Amino acid sequence: MGKTLPKFIVTLIIIAIITYIALAGVYIGNFMIPSVFDTENGVRKGLDLVGGSVITYEAQIEDSISPDELSTSMDSVVSMMRQRLNSLGLYEADITKVGDRRVRIEIPSIDDPEEAVQKLGSTAQLVFCDYQGNVFLTGSDVVSAKSQYGQTQQNGSSQYYVQLTFTQEAAKTFAQETDRISKLPQGQNIIAILMDGEVVSSASVSYRIDSESCIIESPTFTAEETTWLADIITAGQLPFALKDVELRSVGPQLGERALETSLWAGLIGLILVAVIMVVFYRLQGLMSVIALVAYVSIVGIIITVFRFNLSLPSIAGIILSIGMAVDANVIIFERVKEEIRYGKSVKASVESGFKRAFKAILDANITTLIAAFVLWQFGTGSIQGFAITLFVGVIVSLITALIVTRILLKCMVGFGVTNHKLYGA
Repeated sequence: MGKTLPKFIVTLIIIAIITYIALAGVYIGNFMIPSVFDTENGVRKGLDLVGGSVITYEAQIEDSISPDELSTSMDSVVSMMRQRLNSLGLYEADITKVGDRRVRIEIPSIDDPEEAVQKLGSTAQLVFCDYQGNVFLTGSDVVSAKSQYGQTQQNGSSQYYVQLTFTQEAAKTFAQETDRISKLPQGQNIIAILMDGEVVSSASVSYRIDSESCIIESPTFTAEETTWLADIITAGQLPFALKDVELRSVGPQLGERALETSLWAGLIGLILVAVIMVVFYRLQGLMSVIALVAYVSIVGIIITVFRFNLSLPSIAGIILSIGMAVDANVIIFERVKEEIRYGKSVKASVESGFKRAFKAILDANITTLIAAFVLWQFGTGSIQGFAITLFVGVIVSLITALIVTRILLKCMVGFGVTNHKLYGA
């Protein structure tokens, strides 16, 4: 028992800290973990719960284009816009084709349509130009753009910057242009990146950049700014220009109380599950309830840190993963009860129960993870939101069922709690 008590206390303290962080939020240096109740910095509500903005774009294409080419081009628009929405974390946004030349985008949590257009980015081409506005590269010349943190050649201190990688032909053009621009007077030796005619980045050039990659740096860059800039550049350019022909805001599709009632339903379900687990499995059930608290807290922290859009399908994904977590515990506890009935000691039964249940739990969860991944990869809008919360929830449920519950049960055995009735046998 010498090592068991400290281990048990440390486990409970860790669970308590995780729960406190989930409920109250905390700052770690400059990094913030928002509370699950913080909808401004953490969880974002979906269009069905909080409303948002609807934008309708129309393609500016010549009338001579064939129907097949038009259809292919509009598919490219939908794909490109989806990429931009995902890069901004707006997985719950919905994008659909309307007629032959229009697409409609519904973005949750953004009441101002003009703000939605700004967040979505350009509706035209991305270009690189000199201070006179002469274009020498476009978005299609960029292979990738990534937000990075570290030291740069020009600045010895670590900072955030964007690393660009060009195509081979574009790299040659970029080398020629940087050589020419670097020789211009101070104030004119500038390369600007324009999106829809607006400058999104401007940097001075002091030497020829003769490589397939370069960096955009600024002492004032933050992680959010470099991520945004990299995403905008990665999104590249659309096949043609788009014009926003309709901007409007919409209210919650399911009413303002939909989220509240859904969360209450989930809470009532959790309480009922906890009661049933304790009644049927007694001490094991009590330990699983403690592990379930850790599970809910960890999932809450993840969805706030990564700012998931919380819609009703997303909530359904979380609740379904809670069911998976409880199911894993049920399998383990039934195995433990079987081992006790066979005459084994409680300690041996707990060890054997977890070992025998491991394969069944792993198989069930892997198939669910595969299904969630497929839904996320090929689904759109609220389907992706459901898939993401389900995927995260299943992984966390595996951790809490196979690690947290096991530690707590082994601690009970270490305390000498070996009455068979307390283990539901």
